[in-house]
Amino acid sequence: MSSPVLDLLLTRRSVSANQMRGPGPTADELERILTAAVRVPDHKKLAPWRLIVFEGEGRERFGEVLAQVCAREETDPPSEMRLELESKRFMRAPVVVGVISKVTANPVAPEWEQILSAGALCQNLTLAANALGYATNWITEWCAYSPGVQAALGLARNERVAGFIYIGTGDRPPDRDRPKLANLITRW
Repeated sequence: MSSPVLDLLLTRRSVSANQMRGPGPTADELERILTAAVRVPDHKKLAPWRLIVFEGEGRERFGEVLAQVCAREETDPPSEMRLELESKRFMRAPVVVGVISKVTANPVAPEWEQILSAGALCQNLTLAANALGYATNWITEWCAYSPGVQAALGLARNERVAGFIYIGTGDRPPDRDRPKLANLITRW
């Protein structure tokens, strides 16, 4: 029995952000992708996440922030080539979505469940974009952990970057070796 959803799950691959190009999703497609992304397990309906969309000139403006933060935070002054790389980091794909994990104190919804919900959102986002034919890559890189970048993004003390999801067009790479299922399963 064939299932398009199962086929997608069994064949999906990340595409390097460096290998992406346009076009990216249209406004309507992006809304569908983000709508699907937030349909994840969310114990107590806390919505323990939020999204930041970088597209168009916003990617360039954020690149300037990345270069400035890199220059401030690096122990050794970064080279001009490194600063140029940082200024173009979000230009690798037509759309980048920052997924922000937000933990709220709740005695019935443990922190771990809220963090897992943000991870599930990242995965739903990539799968929804893949289902529409787009390439994706879920990565963090240094900027997800940088105090300066976190401040520029307006992260609160209870927030952190779960990932940046790059969305664009790209050629799916060949499959890679996967763990053997038999080595991962025990039965009780």
